[in-house]
Amino acid sequence: MTDGSQATTMHIGAVAERTGLSLRTLRHYDDVGLLRPSGRTDGGFRLYTDADVERLLLIRRMKPLGFSLEEMADLLAVTDRLAAGDVDDSLRAQLDGYVVAARERRADLARRLAMADEFIALLEAR
Repeated sequence: MTDGSQATTMHIGAVAERTGLSLRTLRHYDDVGLLRPSGRTDGGFRLYTDADVERLLLIRRMKPLGFSLEEMADLLAVTDRLAAGDVDDSLRAQLDGYVVAARERRADLARRLAMADEFIALLEAR
């Protein structure tokens, strides 16, 4: 690892397997700055820590709800600042807004799933 830390690291293939995200997606997240790996080998290969994997799993949970990359990055920044002890009321309001949006998007997914189930039942009844 080139950053000098002693954290256990894994290569991109192992991370893809653990997270269910493709190599292409992981590289894209790095390219756009959503999640940069914690280090690189001397040969330039990406190295991820367990903390990176946890962050990727959080990102993966946002994907089905249709959050944009910009929204994901903003939400990660908000949660990072809150975790670091920043108690700014505007941060809490931003987080609350994301909670409301996530609930609304989840409800929409549930409605769409119910319609899909009805459609399948209609097809099976024919």
